Amino acid sequence: MPIITVKMLEGRTDEQKEQMIKKMTEVMVETTGARTEAVTVVIEEMNKANYGHAGKRLI
Repeated sequence: MPIITVKMLEGRTDEQKEQMIKKMTEVMVETTGARTEAVTVVIEEMNKANYGHAGKRLI
């Protein structure tokens, strides 16, 4: 039962998330032989105010 966790900044549309989930599932099925029904994708969205990179907040 593969579980894919994606952490990304918020702001993507529902359509973008759906496409990402579809393609990530396809890749997992193709590369591991897992059944489509067994693959889970979890999206964890982060607020830019709560994220820093290279010593600076993104906003």
